[in-house]
Amino acid sequence: MKIAIFGGSFDPPHKGHIAIVQKALAMLDIDFLFVVPAFRNPLKSHFNAPPNLRLRWLKKIFLAQKKVIVSDYEIRRGRPTYTLQTMQYLRKRYTPKKIYLIIGSDNLKSLHLWYRYKKLQKLAEFVVATRSGYKIPKKYKKIVINLPISSTSLRKNPQRRYLYPLIADEIIDFYRSLARAKTPRSGISGDRPPS
Repeated sequence: MKIAIFGGSFDPPHKGHIAIVQKALAMLDIDFLFVVPAFRNPLKSHFNAPPNLRLRWLKKIFLAQKKVIVSDYEIRRGRPTYTLQTMQYLRKRYTPKKIYLIIGSDNLKSLHLWYRYKKLQKLAEFVVATRSGYKIPKKYKKIVINLPISSTSLRKNPQRRYLYPLIADEIIDFYRSLARAKTPRSGISGDRPPS
């Protein structure tokens, strides 16, 4: 068996993530591709959408894809999980002969900060998805994605054209309500400036 692992925040998941999965399935000789949403990335302080909501969104997106398994492993752990731990879990459970680890090119600059990244490089072959402004060394397999979008920009300005249609409204409503909750309000009834 050969597998690929695609982990990330998916905060929110978008058409760029879907394109990465589709292209990986087309170009890699694999039996399964595991999409693994993080409970919390060890290199990030927080997420906007809660873990179970991001998991539910991903399950809806990839429901019809027979070779795609959305794994709740990191979310079930309820704490930040290193990629190496996830890989070891999947190796023990599925005993693959080959593992591909799919990352975005923006992760290459911080790869040296990943927990035991040299061991990761021995256990898996890295496959890097392109992202504007980031160069990919020739030693990596490359997945070319031409969508100029990121989860960061979608959190600030959710746009339907970059979201999976079945859950687009839900994602837009979630991030817009979050933005409204963070916006300070003035002129609330009963508030008076100090005299």
